[in-house]
Amino acid sequence: MKHFQNETPEEAMRRVTEDIILRSIKLAKRRGRTIYISKSAKGKGVDVVTLDPRTPEGKKALDSFLTPTLRHYTFSGLGAPEEKNAVNWRQLNLPPFRKVLVLFQVALSFFMKGTPFKNRLYRWMGVHVGKNVEIMQMAWLDHYRPELIFIRDNTLIGAFTRVTVHAYEGMGRFRYGLVEIGSNCTIGAGTGIGPIMIEDGVRTLPGSTLSPYLARIRAGSVVGFDPPNVRLPETGQAGGASTVRVHQ
Repeated sequence: MKHFQNETPEEAMRRVTEDIILRSIKLAKRRGRTIYISKSAKGKGVDVVTLDPRTPEGKKALDSFLTPTLRHYTFSGLGAPEEKNAVNWRQLNLPPFRKVLVLFQVALSFFMKGTPFKNRLYRWMGVHVGKNVEIMQMAWLDHYRPELIFIRDNTLIGAFTRVTVHAYEGMGRFRYGLVEIGSNCTIGAGTGIGPIMIEDGVRTLPGSTLSPYLARIRAGSVVGFDPPNVRLPETGQAGGASTVRVHQ
């Protein structure tokens, strides 16, 4: 996947969406189902068969559907798990060989320290990793579609951070989208990140959860929970201990 390192987020999103549509068309015909793609979580879906890029009509319809290319899409109509002709949402993603390979790469990177070699491994997986990026141990970058993750220069990803580009919502519905983390960001340990745009110079406090609550974080922002009260030691003065609020 290294040959896609220079593509833009919009190009990556379009390429991934077209690939998932092609796989969904094949599975829909095999299982006798109608699978839909929509531009919003609960929006009206479009039958993927009408977006087949292998036909002139389908290619034209797909170009129209993907103009402009959005940051996230939702697939539905796959069926509940117990339906005989249900399509497992994981089948729409990657061919078996690459699925196993990416899972192995993610497992390996999970225990590696934040070194340049680790960054090269992520780029091989398809993640767009900038210069001087440090991704600490136990950080998890989504194996579902790594090429939808963009991390810009001079950014730190803290330990135990979770970066995911997809979410399964049950009853045969799932969504996926872009994760963009800007330059000079500090992502605190244990931060949870879903499809989102994080602009330059953002800092998150440890344990913060960004998505699905936020779609965009402005440059220079500090994101986190309200800090707890801190009780100072006894001062020996009248009035005893005092309480102050610490601002990050």
